[in-house]
Amino acid sequence: MTTQTSVIYVISDALGETAEFVSRAAAAQFIGVKTRIRRVPYVRDQTHLEDIMEEAAAEQAILVYTLVLKDLREYLESKALEKGLKTVDILGPLIGALSSQTGMDPTHTPNIIHRLDEQYFRKVEAIEFAVKYDDGKDPRGVLFADVVLIGVSRTSKTPLSMYLAHKGLKAANIPLVPEVDPPEELFSISPRKVIGLTLRPELLNQIRTERLKTLGLGATADYANLDRIMRELEYARGIMKRIGCPIIDATGKAVEETASIVLEILFKGDRNG
Repeated sequence: MTTQTSVIYVISDALGETAEFVSRAAAAQFIGVKTRIRRVPYVRDQTHLEDIMEEAAAEQAILVYTLVLKDLREYLESKALEKGLKTVDILGPLIGALSSQTGMDPTHTPNIIHRLDEQYFRKVEAIEFAVKYDDGKDPRGVLFADVVLIGVSRTSKTPLSMYLAHKGLKAANIPLVPEVDPPEELFSISPRKVIGLTLRPELLNQIRTERLKTLGLGATADYANLDRIMRELEYARGIMKRIGCPIIDATGKAVEETASIVLEILFKGDRNG
């Protein structure tokens, strides 16, 4: 019994993994047929497609493709018709159906799913970074951060770091305490990467008092003492002025609002805070 052979060319403007998976699943349905699959990724122009078509015609291959650019799909189909080659469009019919149902036009962006994957992994990496370099755990993180948040305790540095991490930014935060010198790394980076956070003393006093209660400690502790808070804020503002970084008064602002100001400073160069 002679073994039949079939050749499939998988043509894609991205990696072509989806089309190859579908091709292998289809080929597995035919016992005794030897199927050779050749994947051709990142096809973005007609010249490249023309070369592939010549090779495919020599082998009378089936063309399985995932091309989102309409002109490339049409070019492939017309050339395949000329050469008598069978074609299978994996994405086209579904894109058309979705467009018809939603009334929206597709973006026709090649490799978009992998771009989304990159965004996801960038966010995960940023979250891991924020956790690792939270609260001055390792000052070396300052050197690798996209943004460094500084301020006295309870000025929302950690929540803001995590929020920015979900936006894909690597955020480190450093607490400013009068008894502890800030890390030297803080003065070796561009002040444009540093954001100072402050709150009104009365609000900070209230927040710290509530924090002590949740810890089962007395509200009279020095941590929540208003005079102590005033000294801390004055010390912190001195450090911020020494660095030359913008300062945001987060009083009355939700984390999202403060984050919006941070992003504006970072990406629009707004130095007024």
